[in-house]
Amino acid sequence: MSDSQPTAPAATVVLDVWCELQCPDCRSSLEDLRALRSHYGDRLDVRLRHFPLEKHKHAFAAAQAAEEAAEQGQGWPYAEAVLARAEELGERGEAVLLDVARELGLDAGEFDTALIDGRHILIVDADQAEGKAIGVTGTPTYVIGGERLDGGKSQEGLRARITEIADRLLGA
Repeated sequence: MSDSQPTAPAATVVLDVWCELQCPDCRSSLEDLRALRSHYGDRLDVRLRHFPLEKHKHAFAAAQAAEEAAEQGQGWPYAEAVLARAEELGERGEAVLLDVARELGLDAGEFDTALIDGRHILIVDADQAEGKAIGVTGTPTYVIGGERLDGGKSQEGLRARITEIADRLLGA
């Protein structure tokens, strides 16, 4: 038996962004993410999902640090600040993660402790496992409305495609 009542449009759409904080392509995607956030406001929930790549030595620590930043209420600002310094992270390592925490007024001592005690490893591992399970192979990869969009090769057209899906899901 089918329900003949129209379904109400979703109040919020989730955009999962599988990201790696040492990835130049992820840094390039920030402009699109900012534009999407500006356009949709609270109707688009942009979630940072971790997919550290083996080729980037400090990516796993950066993912853990981003989780600590989220716990301290600055997840996206921290991720964006680290992405802006991806090359420096590659050169200087975890010291950059602590520098960024201090610059944002976060508790750098807590970051240091979190990186030592590994309190966020399970979250990073779970994100990576889920990413692999749904076919993520590189970063950035977006998932919205059950559709996976690979931004690792090119950002070309992705903002338009995400907007198209979000508008459909929001009933716009």
